Amino acid sequence: MYSYSDFDEAFVRSRVAQFSQQVERRLDGSLTEEEFRPLRLMNGLYLQLHAYMLRIAIPYGTISPRQMRQLALIADTWDKGYGHFTTRQNIQFNWPVLGDVPAILSALADVEMHAIQTSGNCVRNVTADHFAGAAADEIEDPRPYAELLRQWSTDHPEFQFLPRKFKIAITGSPNDRAVTRAHDIGLRMHRNAEGEPGFEVMVGGGLGRTPMIGHTVRDFLPVADLLPYVEAVLSVYNTLGRRDNKYKARVKITVHETGPAEFTRMIEERFAELRPFFGGNDQAMLDDIRQAFAPPVWRDAATDGYDAFHANDPVFRAWADTNLAEHRNPQYAIVTVSLKAHGETPGDATSAQMRLLADLAERHGHSDLRISHEQNVILPHVHKSHLPALHAALSQAGLATANVGLLSDIIACPGMDYCALATARSIPVAQELAMHFDALKLEHDIGPLKIKISGCINACGHHHVGHIGILGLDRAGVENYQITLGGDGTETAVIGDKTGPGFAYDEITPAIERILRAYLGLRTEPSETFLQAYRRVGLGPFKAALYGTEAGQDAA
Repeated sequence: MYSYSDFDEAFVRSRVAQFSQQVERRLDGSLTEEEFRPLRLMNGLYLQLHAYMLRIAIPYGTISPRQMRQLALIADTWDKGYGHFTTRQNIQFNWPVLGDVPAILSALADVEMHAIQTSGNCVRNVTADHFAGAAADEIEDPRPYAELLRQWSTDHPEFQFLPRKFKIAITGSPNDRAVTRAHDIGLRMHRNAEGEPGFEVMVGGGLGRTPMIGHTVRDFLPVADLLPYVEAVLSVYNTLGRRDNKYKARVKITVHETGPAEFTRMIEERFAELRPFFGGNDQAMLDDIRQAFAPPVWRDAATDGYDAFHANDPVFRAWADTNLAEHRNPQYAIVTVSLKAHGETPGDATSAQMRLLADLAERHGHSDLRISHEQNVILPHVHKSHLPALHAALSQAGLATANVGLLSDIIACPGMDYCALATARSIPVAQELAMHFDALKLEHDIGPLKIKISGCINACGHHHVGHIGILGLDRAGVENYQITLGGDGTETAVIGDKTGPGFAYDEITPAIERILRAYLGLRTEPSETFLQAYRRVGLGPFKAALYGTEAGQDAA
């Protein structure tokens, strides 16, 4: 992974010192909260319902064991012993005391981490495929490009005060595991007719109160043109984007109001102006960065032990069948460690769990860890002969839940338990759904399913692209949960369809059960997934099951 240069180190330390002085001025009353607000947000510090919240960047989801242990130390020293991994591959600490934040930022700097640009109207943490550098279907590791974008965008003088926040996602695979089409810029690698790698560039995706799927503005962008093209997109948006209404300030609205064709024309025009200024320094930087992402030295050993365990141990086999993915090296596997044990808070990890994952990555995983946008932890390089021992260690720590990609592997935002913007609870809904269907023993029969829950219209839980999406809203002081069906966050991304009126808190779990029992009755064979069945039959049968009306017409 990338290691800080002297410039990086000096830059981060300077920001820590600067913010430390700002905190002192807030504490002694020299700054009001209103004056302090933009300063703290530039350093990832939010004021939530009960306390400050610090959001820490984990660039493109890659983290080392040393860094993970430091997060555990921070959790124990300055928080309540746990952290929350988010859908932007960040980690949030929900209970820091303002006076302790400079010490936390200094501790982060000790391990090449920071909280810069995890808030504000700037380019946020660049996210990437959590299987990057390991996936069997990958064309090229996208993380060097993500790191190039990170370095370029950090403190970029032109893009620190954009009309609104800006999010970039990148994948090196034609199979999208980074939800690229729901980002302000999505980059998906594929090959042209000559076999050269390049990016499909999508602009104007985003969720929130006006969900949209991004428009393709370039079918194929040569990798050497990436930085000037992204700069062209941001330059056009910075010029056109609205600043009079924050609800209409995102680039998706700018693309919609300008028109995709005209917006694309303006990008290409600006790109033609910018491209001559990129004389190759960016490519030299990229070549240097690539060296930091060289693959590990693979272990060459027999995998007989794994095969025997898989054949003879049903508990291990259940875990392997759900939590392992195909690696580019057939002797290896990609391991997803679920942070979704039934009844637990999705995405939360205790300090003890963080330390264990760091130890296991060193022992079995070439000292490499990833955070997924689905709020799980990945060990991307585990030799198959190590999998039984890894599984045993995870089991002892309660981290071997065999549910990745299944119903209880739910994405959920913090909701009204923490967030000042939330209008309903998310975490208790996720917990109840997981426990309910675990008790019914239906999870494995239902098969692959993406449930995503948001506690407000801002859609941090990605509910719009869930196979089943749940949005919690406030209706006259009462929590009300709307359901969408058929959403998809992959390369075939679509926004889910609203089913109709929402449900009270105590009605949402029975409502989801009605939907899923309808699916079990509708599918043509056990291998037909929920999403496949929904695309085949449409919304009607599910509305009928949900509302008890003929084809659901009375619930429209």
